[in-house]
Amino acid sequence: MTDIATTYLDSVLFRFRNAKSLGDKALAQLSDEDIIWTPGPESNSIAVIVQHLHGNMMSRWTDFLTSDGDKPWRDRDGEFVEPDTGDKQSLLQKWEQGWACLIGAIESLTPGDLMRDIVIRGEKLNALDAINRQLAHVPYHVGQIVYLARMRKGDTWQTLSIARGQSKDYIPSKRD
Repeated sequence: MTDIATTYLDSVLFRFRNAKSLGDKALAQLSDEDIIWTPGPESNSIAVIVQHLHGNMMSRWTDFLTSDGDKPWRDRDGEFVEPDTGDKQSLLQKWEQGWACLIGAIESLTPGDLMRDIVIRGEKLNALDAINRQLAHVPYHVGQIVYLARMRKGDTWQTLSIARGQSKDYIPSKRD
């Protein structure tokens, strides 16, 4: 029988990979111009959200168990500066690097690591709570990416899940 800690880590990896997949599918539909579009002057573009996710994931998950999750090299304020031009390829490299850091760190954890104390911005918490914080934070921003992409693409948007009016035809083939 599998213990709850192992089941938890497997579940967390599944949920993060699912969030990444939604983001991947949304980003695949966008052009260089689309990634820097904003619906208003005080809104963040998809490029800014990806920059922020990259900075956050790299900071939180690099040396997750052994160093403060708020690294001195992180420039959080800089993450929110709109790029002058859209460069989707560079953005996707940041996207992939951030996710690789996050997934790699979680894959390296053992069930015994979940109750270890870690530090984020000088605040002590256990690793399980830090994972839960990220499980709330990262998919929140992925949802923003998906919503902005859907707004930008309008009628050409390709749905990422069950299309409207198609629920009765949906037969789950895997855990959702």
